[in-house]
Amino acid sequence: MTTVAGPFTDTAETTGLSHLDVLESEGVHIIREVLGEFERPVLLFSGGKDSIVMLHLALKAFAPAPVPFPLLHVDTGHNFPEVLDHRDRTVARHGLRLHVASVQEFIDSGRLRERPDGTRNPLQTEPLLDAIRRGGFDAVFGGGRRDEEKARAKERVFSLRDEFGGWDPRRQRPELWQLYNGRRAPGEHVRVFPLSNWTELDVWQYIERERIDLPSIYYAHDREVFARGGMWLAPGEWGGPREDEPVETRTVRYRTVGDMSCTGAVDSTAGTVAEVIDEIVESRLTERGSSRADDKLSESAMEDRKREGYF
Repeated sequence: MTTVAGPFTDTAETTGLSHLDVLESEGVHIIREVLGEFERPVLLFSGGKDSIVMLHLALKAFAPAPVPFPLLHVDTGHNFPEVLDHRDRTVARHGLRLHVASVQEFIDSGRLRERPDGTRNPLQTEPLLDAIRRGGFDAVFGGGRRDEEKARAKERVFSLRDEFGGWDPRRQRPELWQLYNGRRAPGEHVRVFPLSNWTELDVWQYIERERIDLPSIYYAHDREVFARGGMWLAPGEWGGPREDEPVETRTVRYRTVGDMSCTGAVDSTAGTVAEVIDEIVESRLTERGSSRADDKLSESAMEDRKREGYF
């Protein structure tokens, strides 16, 4: 287990630690801080790489004791099977508790309506807020990073949400010297982002160092895809492709994973972690910018969803 530095670690240069040690130390400190300040935390876990790294930090934070809070996944019903399989194997391997909030159940009950474009990522907000209310969760860990998208760049590590789950950037609190303010009124909760200061490259370098197992979808493989909106999308029950969108087999991988209807693959031959790292170093597009259609709905798509209660 890597030695964890104190909560006031500033930089790798002043401590002699590597930059990954510093990021790990910060993440572990944040997770432990939440357990000290809140009564009912929960960790969002989709089986994607960021949530896997976040869980890895939680396992380190409390080892050899078990993780003292449950996991929560908002299942759109259109998730990649490889990712769901990996989610379930991880939960079983570590003896974790997993709550699943289902978008499909909300649609079936009439509480949500299917979108014309088949995209369900924007529909996750209501099931998420319902699960938070039902579970009485007062702190919710998420794997969001500031380098992903401009709205997430505004986010604090401790992000206060109102009684409706909404995010107001004007209510963001200063976080000097790694001091986090968890105060909240009744009905409010806090979203917590232990990976805020990580980049996509940091995540993959940490995965390499820690030998973290990921779903195979993150590495190059042959898959049937079709072109839409400048991305390679996978056919599925969500409604793609249309008659004018021919399906072809390409060698691709996924930089990020979510709902199949809005998560695009990228052409790639990177079959190992080292090859993925080399590919990221060469890339000039963020992972969400290159492969997430839901972020392209408008200039403020992510921020609008965050104000409504999304992550």
